[in-house]
Amino acid sequence: MRPLRDYSKPASGSLKARRRRFFARRMKKAVKSRRIFTRTGGRRAARYGNNNMNTGSLKAAVVQMVSGSDPAANIQTMRRLVRQAADQGAQWVLLPEYWPQMGQERDKLALAEPFGSGRFQTALGETAAECGVVLFGGSIPLASGQPEKVFNSLLVFDENGRCLSRYDKAHLFGFDNGRERYAEADTIAAGSGVPRLEIGGRGIGQGICYDLRFPELFRAQAPFDVLMLPAAFTYTTGSAHWQLLLRARAVENQCYLLAAAQGGRHDNGRRTYGHSMIIDPWGDIIACLSEGEGVLCADLDFEKLQSVRRRLPALAHRRF
Repeated sequence: MRPLRDYSKPASGSLKARRRRFFARRMKKAVKSRRIFTRTGGRRAARYGNNNMNTGSLKAAVVQMVSGSDPAANIQTMRRLVRQAADQGAQWVLLPEYWPQMGQERDKLALAEPFGSGRFQTALGETAAECGVVLFGGSIPLASGQPEKVFNSLLVFDENGRCLSRYDKAHLFGFDNGRERYAEADTIAAGSGVPRLEIGGRGIGQGICYDLRFPELFRAQAPFDVLMLPAAFTYTTGSAHWQLLLRARAVENQCYLLAAAQGGRHDNGRRTYGHSMIIDPWGDIIACLSEGEGVLCADLDFEKLQSVRRRLPALAHRRF
């Protein structure tokens, strides 16, 4: 078996090392040229895409992982699963929340990267370009400028490995039932602002995990045709509310919804709910993966989306 590569170190003198330096330079140039949302706010929409994305349908995929505590191993798994999705014809691929690492809560502080460089961002850009997909990068830890806190950030990369947008998770999960306790605010800084993204003429809504419980975030992003939601729901809250909330967000926004989850037992003892899904604008579940790593692919039919909106013009009937 080939040893897992440590992506914190360049491959000396190799084509891969040169490629990594190329992507690092491209990321820095993109940040300086303001082609990337450097924070979550702003109404500027990034307009990218190819002719295939302007047709009546496209194939999209969600990746489910059971990330461990070793970032290098998780990077290898991410690359393999995105390649699997691309081999099945996927044009857009969504990763889960916390895909680089599911360890102890404070571990993410040491893994945080400055926006525009770092092994996780490099791996995402390279993978998008190598697979020829638009890659919605789940979430990675980015430096926040606050002591002892990081941003939990969703970055989107196009087929050329360029970073199109950034969204910092706004709503921070807190839960305590006497047996389980989670307090993201202890180590994560809340993002501020509403994400805006358009690809190939299609509006894209974005949220991360706990954001799912706050429908006003998605109303503020309207109109959009597809909602992307990476997550790592706990088994306790997921078994109670996950499917209910996902279908509600798809129905009320009359959009396709892609939810990529962590799903299984992790090195840190935590159990995540999984059940990654692709849901259509009528609220029907097109595809679902209960637990374990894997890939779901489905065709997003935008003629069907418009048909739903014509037959039941709820969005046009909004009063507030």
